[in-house]
Amino acid sequence: MDTRFRVYLATIVGAACWGLIGLFIAPLYDAGFTPWDAVTIRAVFTFAILILIMLVTSPKQLKTDWRDHLFFASAGVISIAFFNYFYFDVFAQSSLAIAVTLLYTGPIFVTLLSRIFFKEAITSRKMGALGLAVVGCGFVVGFFPYGEQAISLQVVLFGLLSGFFYALYSIFTKPVTKKYSVMTITTYVFFYTSVFMLLFSDTTQKMVLFQQTEVLVSALLLAFISTVAGYFFYTFGLKYLEASKASILATMEPLVAVLTGVLFLGEFLSFWQVIGIVLVLYAAILVVERKKKQPSIQQGM
Repeated sequence: MDTRFRVYLATIVGAACWGLIGLFIAPLYDAGFTPWDAVTIRAVFTFAILILIMLVTSPKQLKTDWRDHLFFASAGVISIAFFNYFYFDVFAQSSLAIAVTLLYTGPIFVTLLSRIFFKEAITSRKMGALGLAVVGCGFVVGFFPYGEQAISLQVVLFGLLSGFFYALYSIFTKPVTKKYSVMTITTYVFFYTSVFMLLFSDTTQKMVLFQQTEVLVSALLLAFISTVAGYFFYTFGLKYLEASKASILATMEPLVAVLTGVLFLGEFLSFWQVIGIVLVLYAAILVVERKKKQPSIQQGM
């Protein structure tokens, strides 16, 4: 198999793994878990898988400077925990398509936050992307073209918050990306997410639900396919691709999520919502500047 083809395929597969998340979250909701519980389940199961992989394959990579754990903890508690919560809550209240589309306002927030924290320039290209994202969101939630909002303000707000907290991941992890591998960073980030969620959720009181085969399988697949495998394949692609190209391929995530919602979860999209989704995805692509090869861990769920 051609190397270039394998690289592109791995990147697309990684993004698609993230896009399948609705298939594994829906059974958890049906069993009685809340969005907050779903975050706990994803974090704990993911950390358990990651730490086992790291201990077996590369235990030396677990050695870190204790001062860097401030970045790991910030990314885990402030970004991962809350972006997942708002994302899962929007899915529970509306649809997977709307949830993933609003989540993909994240690159726009990255642009704005990078200007504040890293003094990165905001170009006309980025401003155009911001405008497209705003218009696209307007179509998705029903504000355009008739001015009749089909989605509640809470859903819109939570969707934008998912994008905002998603964007914070890049801000918190950027200072340590050159010191550690993506697997090291991800493992410690999910460690702190797990600790936080176990302390501030009552998911452990619902352990009896894991006696249901569908619940246990969904939890394992949520962690293994939609988190660990997604990061693995996407990161493999990043080793050989420019970040801009990888980001474009990552738009497979929302496309897969939208198709998953329509084909398997009984969701319906209007013509104008489809237009809005396309605009938001195009904005996410446009905001990525063409740079030299530079790995990034922003993309992905």
